[in-house]
Amino acid sequence: MIKVSVILPVYNVGKYLDETLSSLTQQTLKDIEIIAVNDGSTDNSEEILKRHQASDPRIIYFNQDNQGQSAARNHALRHAQGEYIYFMDADDVIDTTALQLCYHYAERTKADFIFFDGEIIQEKDAAPIPWNYKRTYLLSEDTPYKGEPLLNFMLDKQKHNCVVWLLFIRREYMERINLQFYEGIIHEDELFTTILTLKSNNIYCLKHSLVRHRIRQASTMGTNFSKRNLNCYLTVADELLKFSKEPIIHKFLKYTLSKVFYTGHLIPFKDKPAVFWRAIRSEYLGYIGLKSSLVFWIKRRRCITRV
Repeated sequence: MIKVSVILPVYNVGKYLDETLSSLTQQTLKDIEIIAVNDGSTDNSEEILKRHQASDPRIIYFNQDNQGQSAARNHALRHAQGEYIYFMDADDVIDTTALQLCYHYAERTKADFIFFDGEIIQEKDAAPIPWNYKRTYLLSEDTPYKGEPLLNFMLDKQKHNCVVWLLFIRREYMERINLQFYEGIIHEDELFTTILTLKSNNIYCLKHSLVRHRIRQASTMGTNFSKRNLNCYLTVADELLKFSKEPIIHKFLKYTLSKVFYTGHLIPFKDKPAVFWRAIRSEYLGYIGLKSSLVFWIKRRRCITRV
């Protein structure tokens, strides 16, 4: 029986893919499958996948035209047979004991999903991020948490994080709540993880740091903030309000959109009216707040001249 299905969307990560795949094939838990979806890569990513597949039949890979990370993950999920799902970024590195630790802990606790901590690999040319991936110190192991109070607590502590590569999810739970990724946007994890959390009353934390996440210039987190970032966050807001209008959703949107539009001062001025008008039409100004709105319009990106 396959214990864990690792879902690996791949797009132009040839520089890192050998290290990523090696960290998976060397897992101490052997009953796994690695489902990679090559999402229209134009580099040597497919050749690397072929080479690793030839030496390890647990690797399965599919090719598709470039449709984005959500579509790649959904494609892989349709083929997953593992008891648990782990979503990995194709430029990250996972500890070789990680899947075994997660599997035995999830089996013992009967969790819908568990979460753990991560480290950062900061590439030289990538913009630094003002947060880290440490939060389990706030909680206790072997204690079941309900989704809404857990999310509420993390928002209060300013430690909520939506990334899926810090989660280890029971496949039966995902199928029961009929959850997939919203396609065609970036920042899809904000939508997926929030719904995943709010629908569960059986979440556990594992006090281990198990993955090293790469921040690089060409990744979603490493590129310059743009109008697309803002529009995708607004789409997430639209979908969450369709899901629920409970107070926790309003709190999450205020937590998220205020920060997003504060950062939005970085986008070109010509792009600001359209995205801000969308926020007005959707009645999101209350979530954005006066301070972030003023910063969005008034603050300018600093230009650094190199000599």
